Amino acid sequence: MTPKAIACTLTKKDLAGQARRWRAVFAGAGVGREAVAEGLSLHFRDDAGVEEELQRLVAVENECCSWADWRIAREQGMLAVVVRSDGEGVAALHGMFVDLG
Repeated sequence: MTPKAIACTLTKKDLAGQARRWRAVFAGAGVGREAVAEGLSLHFRDDAGVEEELQRLVAVENECCSWADWRIAREQGMLAVVVRSDGEGVAALHGMFVDLG
């Protein structure tokens, strides 16, 4: 099996827009960021509209960063974006979203 390239396929403009959207949803409802063995977990309050925005963001990430598996889960009454990969992808994920919390 050939390993997937660790790269984002978004244009510079689209990447900036996606980053703004992540920062906005985290500023409004984010409660934490946790590096885990297989990747990353971002935690959010289950406020109105948050799940829908996370679904939109995760849909983009699954397209542009398909080397990782992006999912939304419910954990203890909260929402979590759980991102997993393997190999070099784990280190890349650990370096993502560090400015969020």
